Formats: sequence, structure tokens, C-alpha cells
Amino acid sequence: MRKFKDKSNKDQAGAPEAAFIEKVIHINRVAKVVKGGRNFSFNALVVVGDGKGRVGFGLGKAREVVDAIEKGTDNARRSMKPYPIVRNTLPHSIVGRFGAGKVVIKPATPGTGIIAGGSARAVMECLGVSDVFCKSIGTNNHVNVLRATFNGLEKLYSARMMAKKRGMPVARVFSLHPIPVKEVINA
Repeated sequence: MRKFKDKSNKDQAGAPEAAFIEKVIHINRVAKVVKGGRNFSFNALVVVGDGKGRVGFGLGKAREVVDAIEKGTDNARRSMKPYPIVRNTLPHSIVGRFGAGKVVIKPATPGTGIIAGGSARAVMECLGVSDVFCKSIGTNNHVNVLRATFNGLEKLYSARMMAKKRGMPVARVFSLHPIPVKEVINA
């Protein structure tokens, strides 16, 4: 009996290709002046996520818009990373910085929606977060806001990650089991 390789389109993690959310944030036309006139090329800034906590971004450059979007999508798929999500929002507030840009991201109560602009909104939609506040400060450059958003996401901690870092059980992080008085005095 022969075993055939599955040749369906799947990403590195094995998820089907159709499961991804792709958002084109910005397409920029660039002109290079040469002896014969102008040479135009395009940059496409793309965010790709699975809507379940994994997201990545990519910048594609090509002579045609479609090719630039394809390259950006491929780069975004390769750069996808998991980020912690708690009840359709983020576990805690964060501030991301890149260049002159700063992005403040805060968790929100259920039903709030995504209150964000431009690049940050696309990232949150692809990440699978449905309730969040985002404010970009200092710049409105699409690339800088996007990188600042990802810089902030890199700083996220889940309860399990924080418990492991502190060397204690998850319940103690949430203070469900208060620290006995003896441990406080001896510390």
C-alpha cells in the first residue's frame, strides 16, 4: 500500500491556508527617476493572523501591486507568532514603541469592540481580539505604528508565563491563596 504526501496548501504549523485572515494595511507607490523617465514600484504592508492568537506582518516590494501583496503575505506568514489572549481581550495594558511612534494598548470589557485606528486595528482583528482600546501617539506612519504595536505585543505576559517567571503556582499570581504570614515575616 502506497502512502501519498498531502499536497494541500498548508502553512508551517499545519493549519489550512484558508484559515488565515489577511489585511492589506497600506500600498505605497515609489518612483525612481532615471534617464528614460520614471520607474514605478510598489510596497505593500500586510498583516496575517489566524484569529486565535497568532499574527505576523510583512512588507512586500515589487513592480506590480499584486506581486507586492503576495510577497508581503508570504513574509507575514513566516513571521507569525503566538500572543496571549484572555476572554477576547489582552491580559494587561502595554505600551509599544518604535522610532518616533508610541502605541498604548489597553484591555476592554466585553462588548466594547476594537477602538483603534489604522495599523493597530488590522493587527487586533487578525489576532482575534474583539475588545481593546489602542491609541497611537507621535506618528501616523503606517510602518512605525505597526512595528510599535508588535513591540507592545512582545511585552505581553499570560498568567502561566508570569507564574513560571516568578517560580510560583498560577493561583498565587492571582492571590487566590494568600501568602501565609510566616512567609511574609521571613522574607
